[in-house]
Amino acid sequence: MWRQTELRLRPRPRGFHLVTDEIVAGLPDLASVQVGLLHLFLQHTSAALTINEDADPTVRADFERHFNRAVPEGAPYFAHVDEGSEDMPAHIKSSLLGCALSLPVHRGRLRLGTWQGIYLCEHRNHGGERRVIATLQGE
Repeated sequence: MWRQTELRLRPRPRGFHLVTDEIVAGLPDLASVQVGLLHLFLQHTSAALTINEDADPTVRADFERHFNRAVPEGAPYFAHVDEGSEDMPAHIKSSLLGCALSLPVHRGRLRLGTWQGIYLCEHRNHGGERRVIATLQGE
């Protein structure tokens, strides 16, 4: 079985956001897969997807603070500044974290670890709705 769906994640402010439940809710066919793989592809260059701690929100806040220090806004060497001071840093952060994830599926559920969740890493101040192509394969 192969299914491909475009998910639209609601707009979020800049930061790291837990979106596991929103993604699973958009995939009703997931429940019928006994063993398989879910591939998620974010169609944007100023946001990212990653997997990390899903229980303590301070982890997400620490990620945001770290990435803002590692890739600061307003660096004088950035030439791509037409879309705002956070635009080029957003592109770099997106490339560092990546725009795709592959997740195992078992008995209708994602096989995430006990404390793992899917993050949408929003690197723009006003990124808007984000599109994710979800490709589910399995039996």
